[in-house]
Amino acid sequence: MSWLPKDRVVVPVDYSDESLAAVDVARSLVKDDGHLYVIHVLAPVPSNNPELFWETETQEDRRVNCESALRERFAKNGESEVHVRASVGDPGSEIAEYAEEIRADLIVLPSHGRTGLSRILIGSVAERVCRLAHCPVLVLRD
Repeated sequence: MSWLPKDRVVVPVDYSDESLAAVDVARSLVKDDGHLYVIHVLAPVPSNNPELFWETETQEDRRVNCESALRERFAKNGESEVHVRASVGDPGSEIAEYAEEIRADLIVLPSHGRTGLSRILIGSVAERVCRLAHCPVLVLRD
């Protein structure tokens, strides 16, 4: 089995410069007849939050709208062959589960380089994906 190129590569995006650069790297690692899969994970909005009583958009509505916007963004750039997915939940878990679902050969994701308190409070998505993934993970450093 060769290391590169791959048939199915997953890249998560959060619209940061780092994640958009990761899309370019991931694209370069996909075989000519391979597939690039992009995922964006939305944070869940607690339905019991009293400040959000006016909220009419469901989690599923948010997910569908996000997926549609993601598809439109890639189509606008002439990349209609990119597979897109939006999901709601823990980013690390959702990314790893999606990669397993589509039998990905590789996950490419950026490291935002959080350290200290922010890493303790927010955690590292890259670290979680590495622990949960069924396939190799390429973490891009800043």
